Amino acid sequence: MDEKQRIEQLRIELHDHNYRYYVLNQPIISDQDFDFKMKELQELEARHPELADPNSPTQRVGSDLNQEFQQVAHKYPMLSLANTYSETDVEEWFNSVKKGLNGEDFEVCCEMKYDGLSISLTYEEGRLVRAVTRGDGVQGDDVTANVKTIQSIPLVLNPDAGYPSEFEIRGEILMPWKVFERLNAEREAAEEPLFANPRNAASGTLKSQKSELVASRQLDAYLYYLLGENLPAEGHFENLETARRWGFKISEGMRKVKTLKEVIDYINYWDTERKNLPVATDGIVLKVNSLRQQRALGFTAKSPRWAIAYKFKAERACTRLNEVTYQVGRTGAVTPVANMDPVQLAGTTVKRATLNNEDFIRSFDLHIGDYVYVEKGGEIIPKIVGVDIDQRPIIAQPVQFIKRCPECGTTLVRYEGEAAWYCPNDAGCPPQIKGRIEHFISRRAMNIDSLGPETIDDYFRHGLVHNVADLYDIDVQQINGDGSRTKSAMKIVNGIKASAQVPFERVVFALGIRFVGETSARLLARHFKTMDALASASLQDLQEVEGVGEVIAKSVVSYFHNPTNQLILERLRGYGLQMSLSEEQMQGASDKLAGKSIVISGVFSQHSRDEYKAIIEQNGGKNVGSISGKTSFILAGENMGPSKLQKAEKLGIAIVSEEEFLKMIE
Repeated sequence: MDEKQRIEQLRIELHDHNYRYYVLNQPIISDQDFDFKMKELQELEARHPELADPNSPTQRVGSDLNQEFQQVAHKYPMLSLANTYSETDVEEWFNSVKKGLNGEDFEVCCEMKYDGLSISLTYEEGRLVRAVTRGDGVQGDDVTANVKTIQSIPLVLNPDAGYPSEFEIRGEILMPWKVFERLNAEREAAEEPLFANPRNAASGTLKSQKSELVASRQLDAYLYYLLGENLPAEGHFENLETARRWGFKISEGMRKVKTLKEVIDYINYWDTERKNLPVATDGIVLKVNSLRQQRALGFTAKSPRWAIAYKFKAERACTRLNEVTYQVGRTGAVTPVANMDPVQLAGTTVKRATLNNEDFIRSFDLHIGDYVYVEKGGEIIPKIVGVDIDQRPIIAQPVQFIKRCPECGTTLVRYEGEAAWYCPNDAGCPPQIKGRIEHFISRRAMNIDSLGPETIDDYFRHGLVHNVADLYDIDVQQINGDGSRTKSAMKIVNGIKASAQVPFERVVFALGIRFVGETSARLLARHFKTMDALASASLQDLQEVEGVGEVIAKSVVSYFHNPTNQLILERLRGYGLQMSLSEEQMQGASDKLAGKSIVISGVFSQHSRDEYKAIIEQNGGKNVGSISGKTSFILAGENMGPSKLQKAEKLGIAIVSEEEFLKMIE
């Protein structure tokens, strides 16, 4: 056997061993033997670079190179499911299906509702070619390089399995409980922020710019929906069973039933048994099994009629409150946190819970030493929902909200109409400073993606940054460390400089003015057109902007009258940041769409969706997210959502193509 043949043989063997280990949980060789085969393949591939294959088992370790995620349109829209929380709601859904099918018999496929990140995998000729996140349902991020590191997702299928030449399979990317607990223990030991839950950890991991990091996090995946032109069966359950034989990880808990009683029995069984699963679940998904019947039932405006999600009730436990600590956010808001005896909830150990604010504490009359009832809202966020007064110790003392900032010692203030206490020392309080810088560099603000929270914290601790303007003074030598990080240091510096080209409306958002979100920043930028005009606007001037009320207006006036902020703005101006709308935006303004409410749907060829939103606003129109009787028309691209099309036809709302729209504003 020559080396080329040996490479092919090893790839086939290692793919099979991966499947047996990570999907079937039935390994037939030792870890050591597997490692020997992997090492042999790596050495052979190194000697034969001309035989490189992106789907080789050796590529699952990932790369430490940064990557940019591209937006990819879904061939089939990824719709969300309607949620239900009671057996009565399930019965209503079951009866509505029966009515929609005119009394025809039907089967229901019952599945676990995994709590992770939705993913769409496309295979061509048995090879994984693309992995895309759900995104907005119409398009998502191409995360193929990262998904290839997940061992339970097959890169190459057995050529004798009999699959279609092209198909799509969807599922959920998950972080197992054991991995989540280990990861948080490591982060706690390193004094790094903890992940809130496995879903957030899985999502953050999959969105990492380094696939090497993704590989180290040991993500898992369960697949639950097969799509394509030539599917093996007319039943959803049967298609998944076939996909299991192709090599995909399909839930062993999936069942096909015929009666409402069987559906309820399935729900009740898994309400308890799910606690023994290795990954997070938050409910049950019910789907009409027949694909023909699915097509007949169709869709509502937001979700399919043939499927529904039943959400489990939140788990509750009783534990002791030991201490209340306080966290300071970007805006200076101080949030109390309950520190409790550890307790198991929904598969993870809970020892902290947010207490919201002082009023929340008083509403429960919380005392240190109280035994409190804790739930996981939506199976995710721990919250205190009650107190067992009968167990209160005689010496228990009421929780007293702090008077001074725990970070900088400044006396806290409570603004009129606000539930939270704030630290007013925005220029000198470390969490506020770092929080504003993290907001400034974020994707939808200045989009300096070469930086992250950990890097900002490091720069702050070393005195490199004290405000957002300091970023533009950083040079390669300052952040090159021992000289081994020149390439990454240059990327950071170049990324910071490149952000000077970010449009004016995003600069306004990036400033982090309290209460000014992305939409209000865009409205203010379009109305005042320059930073100078915005900075000198009066309270009355600001309130004349549609969508800007008194609270936002007062916050904007306060921001621009602050001497520290004035100095920062002047420095940012000196670094070349955009302080006004572009000439194109100035000249392109018109009232051709005045009074029109427009919904955007689909994928476009000449401009992005965000660009079309900007064009609509430049021409006096209003962007709206959902269709109603007040909608003027729908700007429709390719792959317009079927539910939106159906609703538009029902309400008699015009569908305008990309070409027609561009002619409309000429």
